[in-house]
Amino acid sequence: MAAKLDYHWHLRKVMADRGMFSTTDLLPPLAERGITLSSSQVYRLVVERPERLSLKILMALLDILDCTMDDLIEPIAAAGTVKKPKKAAVVGSAPDAEGLGGLRPKRARIRGVDRS
Repeated sequence: MAAKLDYHWHLRKVMADRGMFSTTDLLPPLAERGITLSSSQVYRLVVERPERLSLKILMALLDILDCTMDDLIEPIAAAGTVKKPKKAAVVGSAPDAEGLGGLRPKRARIRGVDRS
């Protein structure tokens, strides 16, 4: 089974590298490219990690910031996806091998019903 992927969103860092320290700095360049977002939408785009992103907005960001997709999005393995290998049962092992000790129940014996 393939590992589940997640990602880091680096828009804020890329903007800072380009001297853009305010989220509203993106409003005029986006408007020049025909994308109208409110200041709160731009703030959420910069500060939070977007779950759904229009390709037009993504392409506009790449053009505005003169960067590649690798600069904005860093794929990573999702937390908690590393699986521990299962332990194989050992034939003839002692009950203590599993760490249960004397906590194992006795096996039930089912006998026929006496009809008299």
